[in-house]
Amino acid sequence: MKPSKTTPSKPEPSTPETAKTADHASSGRAERPSPWLRLLPGISPKRRGFILAWWGFTLTFGGMRLLTWLIHIDVAGVGDMQAGGVHLHHYVWGIVLLMVVGGAGLAERSARARAWMGLAYGVGLALVIDEAALLISLEDVYWDTEGGVSIALAIALIAVVGSVLAVTRGRRAFADDQNDDKD
Repeated sequence: MKPSKTTPSKPEPSTPETAKTADHASSGRAERPSPWLRLLPGISPKRRGFILAWWGFTLTFGGMRLLTWLIHIDVAGVGDMQAGGVHLHHYVWGIVLLMVVGGAGLAERSARARAWMGLAYGVGLALVIDEAALLISLEDVYWDTEGGVSIALAIALIAVVGSVLAVTRGRRAFADDQNDDKD
């Protein structure tokens, strides 16, 4: 019996997907699906970032209103954040977060990064919009009648963006989006 000749198989062409998988395999880490895939199944990766931005905005706005109300009524253990005796309004953190998301968006475009950036964008935007009245009037009017501008603006954003997301809710991923979920 003759030994069979084995010819070495051609290596598969390298793509970003196979390179990423090879990197995970060589580092000993198992590739995990994005947690957003389990939370929002059937939603295209491009749309997922918008949905997470909306949720991040809505929950952060509500959370900040609750937190500032607790500070306003002097609940023990809850107080303003200060640096050197100067009150730091939460729009400062929102602007910083929006800057980070903007910079990251220039460099990273994977589906996983888009989802995280969408969530961070919504949080940062809520921190800024919650104090829009202060930014417009350049006075601390958070609890005054003029402070209602921030509430009206945030509720309008939540309603309009939520409605647009609901009306355009194509749950099927486009053919070119289906590979985006693999990172």
